[in-house]
Amino acid sequence: MALIELKNITKTYNTTVVPVHALRDVNLSIEQKEFTSIVGPSGSGKTTLLNILGGLDKPTSGQVIIDNKEITSMPAGKLVDFRLNNIGFVFQAYNLIPVLTALENVEFIMLLQNIPKKERKQKAELLLQDVGLGERMESRPSQLSGGQQQRVAVARALASHPAFVLADEPTANLDSESAEALLDMMEAMNEKHGMTFIFSTHDARVIKRARRVITLEDGRVK
Repeated sequence: MALIELKNITKTYNTTVVPVHALRDVNLSIEQKEFTSIVGPSGSGKTTLLNILGGLDKPTSGQVIIDNKEITSMPAGKLVDFRLNNIGFVFQAYNLIPVLTALENVEFIMLLQNIPKKERKQKAELLLQDVGLGERMESRPSQLSGGQQQRVAVARALASHPAFVLADEPTANLDSESAEALLDMMEAMNEKHGMTFIFSTHDARVIKRARRVITLEDGRVK
């Protein structure tokens, strides 16, 4: 059975001028352990699709089924808990908490999950070592390069032991060397831990690494 199934997903934004059809009758299945890119021109619906996959937005019609659970009709409170425990997010802008160290940023998601302090510290340390930041655990975001901050963001996304990770333009703010290093690391996580990664991207470097490319055009899967 697929890890993620989208059934007849349509998303329409009712603006003051004319309705905007961001997604039109999208049907899609994603299996465990995929390393997949969602691509398409600006306005094709990539970000909307990613937000619906992550339960951050609801479709106008259709169903999202994740790990055999239908999330489109979940009450808001239950959906928050489901996202916390099942979906990892990596954002273009990193979204780290500036007053916390790298270690504390990775621990934070586990704090929300009520994981005991000793256990979450040990797990955060291991994750930061896995992403090559074993020597920078006590550094705050302002003391880290863009590539290092994005590595912390990936470690944080993995800390909740999610079913999959959604990465929205994760290399957009990185130079070529940092982008390639980040992709190396995420590929290793995919291969070592079987972690499913789904990217929304314009970046040819990400698309080249993907083992599956899903193209959107005018809100439809091309």
